[in-house]
Amino acid sequence: MIRPATPEDVPEIHALTCELADYEKLRHKLVSTPADFRRALFGERPLMEALVAEIPEPTTPESLSQLAGSGLFYPTFSTFTGQPGLWLEDLYVRPQFRGQGIGRALLDHLLNLARERGCARAEWSVLDWNEPAIRFYQELGAEVMPDWRIARVEL
Repeated sequence: MIRPATPEDVPEIHALTCELADYEKLRHKLVSTPADFRRALFGERPLMEALVAEIPEPTTPESLSQLAGSGLFYPTFSTFTGQPGLWLEDLYVRPQFRGQGIGRALLDHLLNLARERGCARAEWSVLDWNEPAIRFYQELGAEVMPDWRIARVEL
């Protein structure tokens, strides 16, 4: 079941982000805390939203969570289209739940939200070495834009 995140989901969403950072070999860059996520998701002026993929029953005895994955996103605006958009910051499905359509369900839900909100596009980045993700996105009809690079200044 895909649903909007609740405040009770924050620790698990942060844990999923930590798992994503491990997968992307970027854990050394992760400094966020569950408190940061709580403020960003549910504070006075929310900065992002989250969808979670909930599993009705834990699949293994050691399973501490019923969340199989999450997608964190926020609004953007395209000066070219003159329309809003959504930026998918993180999409992550735990390894034991991959191949079951959960990633596709999360992404489909996000794209439906974008359509409902009158967005012209939904965008995200993908690491160039992450071939499984690139294939997954292309199979969904996404264009991986080879001419674009991300520029960043860390403050």
